[in-house]
Amino acid sequence: MKSYQVNINGLPVVANYSEENINEIFLPLLKRLKDMQEKKKSRLLVMLAAPPGAGKSTLLSFLEDLSKKWPDLTPIQTIGMDGFHMRQEYLLSHTTTRDGREIPMVEIKGAPETFDLKGLEEKIREVAAGKKCGWPLYDRTSHNPVDDAIEVTGDIVLLEGNYLLLDMEGWDRLSDYADYTISVKADEDLIKKRLLERRILSGHDREESEAFVEFSDMANARLVLTKSKKADLNLRVRADSTYDLI
Repeated sequence: MKSYQVNINGLPVVANYSEENINEIFLPLLKRLKDMQEKKKSRLLVMLAAPPGAGKSTLLSFLEDLSKKWPDLTPIQTIGMDGFHMRQEYLLSHTTTRDGREIPMVEIKGAPETFDLKGLEEKIREVAAGKKCGWPLYDRTSHNPVDDAIEVTGDIVLLEGNYLLLDMEGWDRLSDYADYTISVKADEDLIKKRLLERRILSGHDREESEAFVEFSDMANARLVLTKSKKADLNLRVRADSTYDLI
């Protein structure tokens, strides 16, 4: 196993990736993307979709690191859709309906309807066209996106997000911009365990964390698991953090 340490959204993460997965899945993937980009002769846009708690942000960071350490690979640039959260003041002042009752949108922050889908599609269009453009990041201190926090310049850009393959109106257009798509799935019990641990680590007490994870996070996870389109590469992560092709 190869241990990989990284800071994800302000939280320290230690992930372990098996040599088998590295040699049989990750390196072949990166080599394939290099070949595709060289054949295309312009920017390659890859989308990776996974439910919350499946480890997609950590995996992308690892793939980016791996691509920069192997001399025969093209370095990839990774970006995420979290910068397209609607602003906190909007979510606090607007409501939605969940389970038959009207609630503030902030209570389900992270659900599809709490993202700026129009803005996300416009930026994806720019990235897919090969433009050098700004890309927003999510600031967990202010609970708001920061516009143009980074510049997209890579020849291979890997975009991650929960809903990039969601087969629902509006969201179903996003994957049309991708040259290659990846899906990562996991069992619900594993997702719930990871989400609960992450929320407690962020400073919330267990009782509040359990209620939030079940009401908000798991609803989003189940949506991704049941309403996403099949990808070009489909993976499942196990409890021991190894990956299977599915």
